[in-house]
Amino acid sequence: MSGHSKWANIKNRKARVDEKRGRIFTHIGRELIIAARMGGGDPEGNPRLKAAIARAREVNMPNDNIQRAIMRGTGELEGAAYEEIVYEGYGPGGVAMLLNIATDNRNRTASEIRYIFSRGGGNLGESGCVAWMFNPKGVISVTVPAGAGREELILQAIEAGAEDVDDSDDEVLEIKTAPADLEQVKQTLQAAGAAISSAEIEMVPQTTVTIDDPETATKVLRLIDRLEDHDDVQAVYSNADIPASLMEQIEI
Repeated sequence: MSGHSKWANIKNRKARVDEKRGRIFTHIGRELIIAARMGGGDPEGNPRLKAAIARAREVNMPNDNIQRAIMRGTGELEGAAYEEIVYEGYGPGGVAMLLNIATDNRNRTASEIRYIFSRGGGNLGESGCVAWMFNPKGVISVTVPAGAGREELILQAIEAGAEDVDDSDDEVLEIKTAPADLEQVKQTLQAAGAAISSAEIEMVPQTTVTIDDPETATKVLRLIDRLEDHDDVQAVYSNADIPASLMEQIEI
């Protein structure tokens, strides 16, 4: 068990961020543009684009929006030229933070992200300062109550190629895979009738930092919220491990 499931629970608690549909569409649109630019506009020959399209459909992004973003990526339509950057830093309590950025103005974004870190009690670090702590993994969250079928679902996930299954939550299974095995395991679970709430490639921390002080935990969560609210931030990963009992006490 990696402890990463508790970080997944933190993300689930921040549903108010995910409900901001306009920002979600912005993030997915940029991912579609970048994926199409790097690997072409055919999703069957571009796994990254295929995954981005699937995510867009999961949040009911209009087909026209999807197609326009792909055409911007392939150069068929004019649009901003986004580049991918990874930012690294530290938050309150010394937690490591890794940010995936998509920006059309590197200098502006760096200045704004640095300000958010500073305001939130952290600091933007140098390239390489925390990236070594994270590994890319396929992460699948499955809503399944304890009881009938749970153990069978875990066995099916493992047989399909899952590397680890965290069943410490009574309602959610968190399944980790090698990035290349994500789609295969996802399809196996879907065929078994599993209710998949998310399935993405994430940067998973090798080790976690336990935050058991309410004030520090609140600062960490608020910093993550502010970073995720920035239009150029595609994803925020952290090695913070906040116990569920403490999470229940926190208001952000």
